[in-house]
Amino acid sequence: MVISILIFMLMFGILVISHELGHFLIGKKSGIRVKEFCIGMGPVLCKIHKGDTDYSIRMLPFGGACVFDGEDGVEAENGVEDPHLFQSVSVWSRIATLFAGPFFNFIVAFVCALIVVSFSGTDLPEIHEVMENSAAEEVGMQPGDKIVRIDGMKIHLYREVSLNSVLNMDGTPMEVTYARDGKEYDVTLYPKYDEQDQRYYMGFAGGTYIDCNFLQTFRYSLYEVQYWVRYTIKSLGMLITGKVGVDALSGPVGMAEFVGDTYEEVKPYGLSSVILTMLNLMTLLSVNLGIMNLLPLPALDGGRLVFQFVEVVRGKPVPPEKEGLVHMAGLIAFMILMVVVMYNDIMRILK
Repeated sequence: MVISILIFMLMFGILVISHELGHFLIGKKSGIRVKEFCIGMGPVLCKIHKGDTDYSIRMLPFGGACVFDGEDGVEAENGVEDPHLFQSVSVWSRIATLFAGPFFNFIVAFVCALIVVSFSGTDLPEIHEVMENSAAEEVGMQPGDKIVRIDGMKIHLYREVSLNSVLNMDGTPMEVTYARDGKEYDVTLYPKYDEQDQRYYMGFAGGTYIDCNFLQTFRYSLYEVQYWVRYTIKSLGMLITGKVGVDALSGPVGMAEFVGDTYEEVKPYGLSSVILTMLNLMTLLSVNLGIMNLLPLPALDGGRLVFQFVEVVRGKPVPPEKEGLVHMAGLIAFMILMVVVMYNDIMRILK
């Protein structure tokens, strides 16, 4: 348990630091003064002051912050203009600074995927087996066929095929394009319901793992990140449409448990398997963190970006006090959600 918690704290710390580092580097490059760059939350454990910035480590090992001077919209005292306030730089510099945090998460995800693909290769979307009396058999699919597109979406990895199958919870017909002997075939596949598993199946199994050369490693690492982006977006879509409930969400407690369970599963296979599995998890978590922060919700980077783009359209900023109220309300709602999610995580663990 201790090792699992330490692994999770290390992973989460890297993701948070990279996110805040993105804000920090682009903000400094744009001429914005950084008041504090901190790792963690709660009381300060140690602090170093360098230049205009306090660099600190706080007690609770969750989260972090890059606090810009004037980010709350408060004007400089005595009416003296300060070019290094957040609101004093151009709107496009502010947009770049806010976007940099999530963007750095995607960079971390790509680096993690690059390492995993370099050592483990990738899974091509080729069919190995077609089940009898299945939807795939009815449309003439055969072992050796390669899935090219599903519902118009280009397929690069077999996991993308599996993802579409798992998320098809109501048996919606699927437009599938597959390749055989250099020719492409378009079919409409009607998934069949399995009473025992209580889910719909397309009726085939596959996934051919290959080692990647230098160029393939970069290409399939991008596909790996793209896969997790699609996974996260589709999961959010299911949450919004009510196909899954809030109880399906996980906070730090739930994620720590998941990391711990995964660690215990792969530990017997050796250190290299543990490292590659954790890096694969980091790819997912980093993409997840990047996308969540880009959602147009108050208090998140995406919500702040909305106000910047409103300023671009209007030609003038939204009054700081109004923007501040919106973000404050969003922060309160977010904290309430986190309490609910943490409670669900704890109850799930105690069952």
